[in-house]
Amino acid sequence: MAEVENLNSVPASEDTEYGFKRPEMYSTNIANSITSYGRHVFVLYKTPEAWLSHVEEEGLPQRFATLLKDRKSDLLVQTKLNVCEGGGSDGDVLIFPDMIRYKGVKDKDVEGFFEDVLVNGKPWSSGKQEEISGTFVFVCTHASRDKRCGVCGPVILERFKQEIGSRGLSDQITLKRCSHVGQHKYAGNLIIFCPDSAGKISGNWYGYVTPDDVPELLDQHIAKGEIIQRIWRGQMGLPGGEAEKVHEQKVIPNGNGVVKEESKGFTGGCCQGSNGVSCCQDETPKPEPIKKEGKKCTIWFQPLDKEEFYIGAAVVGAIATIAVAFTFFKRSG
Repeated sequence: MAEVENLNSVPASEDTEYGFKRPEMYSTNIANSITSYGRHVFVLYKTPEAWLSHVEEEGLPQRFATLLKDRKSDLLVQTKLNVCEGGGSDGDVLIFPDMIRYKGVKDKDVEGFFEDVLVNGKPWSSGKQEEISGTFVFVCTHASRDKRCGVCGPVILERFKQEIGSRGLSDQITLKRCSHVGQHKYAGNLIIFCPDSAGKISGNWYGYVTPDDVPELLDQHIAKGEIIQRIWRGQMGLPGGEAEKVHEQKVIPNGNGVVKEESKGFTGGCCQGSNGVSCCQDETPKPEPIKKEGKKCTIWFQPLDKEEFYIGAAVVGAIATIAVAFTFFKRSG
């Protein structure tokens, strides 16, 4: 049996193939590697050790997964489904960002629950919803689905337990082992649901997480709401384009989020107004529009000096006098 140096390390025999020293670590830019969605449902069911490779193909998770697939068009909010460890709470359902928990949903209840809560957005008529609070951290430890998650996940989880305990945050942060979240190659994978500075719940995904990242996740992301860009995968509630803008704006070194190449189709941003109207000023002054004036109009409105004005008036008066005289003479003749 391979020896483990401590709770924060992976057996040497597995580390280079499945753990944090495997060659694929940090080989890809993982920003925006999640699809856009607005709601996340977690079904509490058994433990990771008992999960099938596709845990959504059995029992209560299967009932939810089938309805999500068959009634996708009925949902007003794009919804993701995961399973997390249940223990003595099998059948409970957690919903984010609503921060709601329903207890004891059984197989026979799923259809009614789905209709009430997920389709119509109403409280479940056959159960009582409970509000939940604090921060929730879901770490993928789905070993039967992919060994990389099975190797990395538990070590990250243990480091979280240590750091949370030493900071006295056990009553504020809930840790859960969860099923496959997508892209095993980014293990360790985890999702953090916590309130931002305005109190709004956001769900941020992280990949390539190691035990050494855990203190930073606690002190920067959870405590201050600061995204850790190097391991950030995306955020619940952001469309793909919006997620890209969040990432791009935050990684530009000098904080200037205005990039000329982004102007095509880009709306919103650090200095971009609504409907594509920008408040930014270009450093190169734009020339004034050229007014196309007709030649006659330009000559007519040339300013005249006093002498020219009097001469012109005299000429006009003389012409008028001759015209009147000629008309009179013609009539009298």
